[in-house]
Amino acid sequence: MADKKSAPVVRRKERLVDKKKEAKAEVKEKAKLEVKEKAKEDKAKEKKPAEAATNGEAAVNGTNGVGAEGEAAENGEVKVEPIELPPFEIMSGDRMDPFFYKFQFKNVEYSSGRNKTFLCYLMDPGNDGLLMRGYMEDEHASDHVEEAFFQQVLPYYNPKTKYTVTWYMSSSPCAACAAKVVEILKARPTVRLTIFSARIFMWEEPEIQAGLKALAAAGCKLRAMKPLDFTYTWDTFVDNDCDTFTLWEDCQENYEFYQEKLAELLE
Repeated sequence: MADKKSAPVVRRKERLVDKKKEAKAEVKEKAKLEVKEKAKEDKAKEKKPAEAATNGEAAVNGTNGVGAEGEAAENGEVKVEPIELPPFEIMSGDRMDPFFYKFQFKNVEYSSGRNKTFLCYLMDPGNDGLLMRGYMEDEHASDHVEEAFFQQVLPYYNPKTKYTVTWYMSSSPCAACAAKVVEILKARPTVRLTIFSARIFMWEEPEIQAGLKALAAAGCKLRAMKPLDFTYTWDTFVDNDCDTFTLWEDCQENYEFYQEKLAELLE
């Protein structure tokens, strides 16, 4: 037989539980109503393209129902001509971001995601003794950095001047760039170019091999970047805040791999 004194206590506990459940239900219901009201307000504020044009608001760079190219709206719809985006520009500067350097210059065999070419350059014009230094990068959408260097850094050529140019590249030139550089070197015989590459770009492809051989035949010196070169470029071309560069574990091994492949294809 249950204790009669405990019965009211049990009933009070049950009522408290019921009240808590009711309070939670009220909170949930209130939240649902607030969401619905907010949705109604947002919908009321929205305007369809036809309504916006009627009220004098242009859908795309136009007014009174006239499209971006000056075409009038038909049946409440604005004709919009597709916008052609300009190609990526060649970027250049004095020192590059350390994150980009560590990612782009890493001499891994498979360069997934590295769709840019970074070129660090040193140039001695040979006339006033001033050494020019900087870096360039491309997006593989317009001119590549190899050709852009001769357009932006060395646009003028004096046949009486000897130019000593050194490139430290995240990737060796593609076939098209190699052919362009060969043409330039033949037209500018007093330019002495040396290319150090972190990776040899698609070295298995015959056209790449032919392009690198043509560069060597034109007087260009080619070599893979060794660990000391990575430390030097970090100190010279990277905005490193005086941080010491730490080489990745397989840097020496990867250098030997690329240098061996380069030597084989230049034979």
